Amino acid sequence: MKSGFDVDQFIEQIVTGLSIGSILLLVALGLSIIYGSMGIINLAHGEFVMLGAYAAWVFHTYLGLGLLASLVPIFLVVAAFGWIIERFVLSLLNNRPLDTILATWGVGIMLQQAVRLSVGSELRYVQLPPALSDSMNVFGIPISSYRVFLFVVSIALFGATWLLMNRTTVGMKLRAIIQDRSVAASFGINAKRVYALTFAYGAGLAGLAGALVSPLKSVSPDMGTGYVVDAFMVVVLGGVQSLAGTVASAFILGELSGGIAFLQNDTVAKAIVLLAIVVLIRFRPEGLFTARVRA
Repeated sequence: MKSGFDVDQFIEQIVTGLSIGSILLLVALGLSIIYGSMGIINLAHGEFVMLGAYAAWVFHTYLGLGLLASLVPIFLVVAAFGWIIERFVLSLLNNRPLDTILATWGVGIMLQQAVRLSVGSELRYVQLPPALSDSMNVFGIPISSYRVFLFVVSIALFGATWLLMNRTTVGMKLRAIIQDRSVAASFGINAKRVYALTFAYGAGLAGLAGALVSPLKSVSPDMGTGYVVDAFMVVVLGGVQSLAGTVASAFILGELSGGIAFLQNDTVAKAIVLLAIVVLIRFRPEGLFTARVRA
């Protein structure tokens, strides 16, 4: 064991934690919108991430589009699919949370099998954008340019989502529905349309997350399973209806996972992080960044 304090190693671990946190934020942001605003426990969220990754592979393989050029089409395609799922499946299950859980679980299984039947179960790979394939120096430490790009994109998407929820008509209508759906309806707010748009946006964000992480991970039909667990951990830790809490918890978990993985390994890191979240839920079920509600 090395003695003394290694500044370069410390900075490297901080940057590694930020990189993990940015990926967690990308994956969890869409779930935070759907779960926090609509109260839907979307077990198909990981499959939306998987669809985004496969869409990136399809656009590159068959259309010749690079990853950066295909991000907007991927968002629109996965968002459209999410809109269809909400309008024709989830909207029929209002106030039936157990049925919603089973429905999204079933949708996830069908998506996995559909991908296996259409493109096979072989691992697929997405090329790293050439412009971001090099590294840059951060405090004298070489850091992947693409991981810096992921960090910037994750913060930008959070900013766009915050503006959508707090500074647009759709966001205002959604917050009104959350407060009291019947009163919102009396003012002419179409809850079904707002919910469909919200779910579509959350699904589109998940698709973007899948596309953005695809150069770092192999693409497979079951790749979303681990991501949906990570996303729920982030949302629960941050607080169900707190976007800022989602950001904070993503980077807290990123730094914690990176640090423990450095000292031990990835398996031990995941186990300790999960145990810490279980303990947190026992004593603070509303999450770290949600104000307690007095009785």
